[in-house]
Amino acid sequence: MIAIIGAGAWGTALANIMAQSEDVLLWAREPDVVASINESRLNPLFLPDIPLSPRIRATTSIADLAGTDLWLVVPPAQFLGRVLSSAPLAHRPTLILCAKGIEAGSHRLMAEVAAAAAPQSALAVLSGPSFAAEAARGLPTAVTLAADSMAQAAALAARIARPTFRPYASDDVTGAEIGGAVKNVLAIACGVVIGAGLGENARAAIIARGFAEMTRFGIARGGRAETLAGLSGLGDLVLTCGSTQSRNMSLGMALGRGQNAEQALAGKVSVAEGAATAPVLVEAAAAAGVDMPIAAAVADLLAGRAAVAAVIRRLLSRPLKAEAL
Repeated sequence: MIAIIGAGAWGTALANIMAQSEDVLLWAREPDVVASINESRLNPLFLPDIPLSPRIRATTSIADLAGTDLWLVVPPAQFLGRVLSSAPLAHRPTLILCAKGIEAGSHRLMAEVAAAAAPQSALAVLSGPSFAAEAARGLPTAVTLAADSMAQAAALAARIARPTFRPYASDDVTGAEIGGAVKNVLAIACGVVIGAGLGENARAAIIARGFAEMTRFGIARGGRAETLAGLSGLGDLVLTCGSTQSRNMSLGMALGRGQNAEQALAGKVSVAEGAATAPVLVEAAAAAGVDMPIAAAVADLLAGRAAVAAVIRRLLSRPLKAEAL
């Protein structure tokens, strides 16, 4: 049996995917979500209109996870450490971390947060271009599964692979995490471009120069450029910057149309991780001596320190330079 922590859209989608081959125990905080999954095979709050497998059992008791050997951990990034601190870890389950972000204050990546909370557990990271609704319906999805060794990554990839869900093994945990965290911030920037009516040329420029920012920061934190050019970096960046299915891009579009962050986020059930990641990323980049002007512009917009027109002028008036990372 596979356990999944978090019944948001992606956690529920992963449950449906894993249930193609084995039983799944899905933990959620929301009693109404648990009741709906168990009684009607639906999660109308986070993943509406998608029938869920009868092999999924939902629970509000995290203690029920005791004894399961593999956990896919999918809470919002800023809550990962808190959730793991309350989890039954004595039997040392293997943890595959599926949250994308950087912890506020500490600037730790999710694997670093989990290593402190669960030092006896083996860790891996799952990241890549994966809209939850498409993956849950069984549409083809390819992702990166990164662990400390290729042998461990390959073994876990074989465990969670399904006919339409294809994990590629990597031993670059940091690179895989950086791509997943930074692309959310860049997707907000692309949304701003579209919401402000700046056109497709501008969106392409944001993707390309944003990828340069992602790569600079990833290398500075110890990741590899080839990982960032793969599914968990460039692949996820292209997906989230190209569709309104992306919560982060939708947030950016609202900002581009003149809403402030509070207005744009009001009433949202699902989390746009880029909103929490942007200020942390800017702090972490400054600490690492990495220039990330697009990320900084997003952070300023979210904080209300600058208007859309001002950050666009700022980006366009930067000194001319050679095209390089």
